Amino acid sequence: MTDSSLTAPLVAVDRAGSELRRGGVAVIYSPRRTLLVGAAEAADAGLLDRLEDMAQASARLIITARRASVIGVPGDYPQTRQGAGVVALTIPQPVEETLVAVLSDPAAAINSNNPPPILPDGCLAEAVEAGEPDEAAVILTKLARLLPAAIVVPLTLPAGQTAEGWAQERSIPAVAATAITGYHETAARTLRQVGEARVPLEGAENTRIIAFRPADGGIEHLAIVIGTPEPGKPVLARLHSECFTGDLLGSLRCDCGDQLRGAILSISEAGAGVLLYLAQEGRGIGLVNKLRAYQLQDSGFDTLDANGQLGFDDDERIYQPAAEMLRQLGFDSVRLMTNNPLKVEALARHGVTVSERVPHVFQSNVHNLSYLRTKAVKGGHLF
Repeated sequence: MTDSSLTAPLVAVDRAGSELRRGGVAVIYSPRRTLLVGAAEAADAGLLDRLEDMAQASARLIITARRASVIGVPGDYPQTRQGAGVVALTIPQPVEETLVAVLSDPAAAINSNNPPPILPDGCLAEAVEAGEPDEAAVILTKLARLLPAAIVVPLTLPAGQTAEGWAQERSIPAVAATAITGYHETAARTLRQVGEARVPLEGAENTRIIAFRPADGGIEHLAIVIGTPEPGKPVLARLHSECFTGDLLGSLRCDCGDQLRGAILSISEAGAGVLLYLAQEGRGIGLVNKLRAYQLQDSGFDTLDANGQLGFDDDERIYQPAAEMLRQLGFDSVRLMTNNPLKVEALARHGVTVSERVPHVFQSNVHNLSYLRTKAVKGGHLF
């Protein structure tokens, strides 16, 4: 059984994220501050009015530092792969849904035939300290697979009342900021095997698939175990992030389908190994946001710059789940099939030894040549 002290924060995050996806509001709190939060993606006039009426205060827009830099918000916002931070924008009152959309969603500017905006007169930009509820609000939108931007209103609680109590009285989900910022680590720690079956595959008939689920009932990660790999020895392994368009539909915009089927065949030919199929579509941004990134690529941005326009880092994937799955399967050392040195570094940070990097390269086509070139030149992939 999973420790309830781990499960409860995960469930609170899941409920709050689900409410934001439905266009509702949630409360995020810390010992110092409490915020009423809505997703910028859902910020119509009704949501904006509800937020300000309930909290009796002015709303601010919270975006990632990556998004702030591409729309011209003044400030020093380094283009890092992870943890670039978030920025709070104090925008003119009353808050207009059109302005929220243009500041948080690049498609709003493209569809209106307007160039990316500079911060309007009267707006103030302020970097947010790590760990604050404002930062947690943006992380929550990412966990909910929405655009990484939130509308927040500070909430002044009556004397003697807790944030959870205030929210419960109004049937609003409440979650601690620390539960959100620690979600990935906690979810990985609670992964449990929930299903297993023999599934003969083309080119790898001796295959089992094992499903791992976090304690909040979130999306399962899968281990595709081919042959009978020996625990205690470096296992031939591939970490493969799910790609609906490439894996299932055979999209030519990426090389994911080739990598998936090629890994299964290579592992089978080697005799044994493990392919971890991770629920991290679009380098961790989700399918809908990946489609949005594709639209931006059609407008001239490369695959990494398109992520930046949306407000995401180049790569939002996390590797704690992969490390935990490997440990539960009995492996602490791998021969990793990858062209991405960052995967090697990530597994090492989570206690898995990479004894060898095994190149995993496939023929390009006219549709993905630019994509692969960008991964090599700007992403550091080795082809």
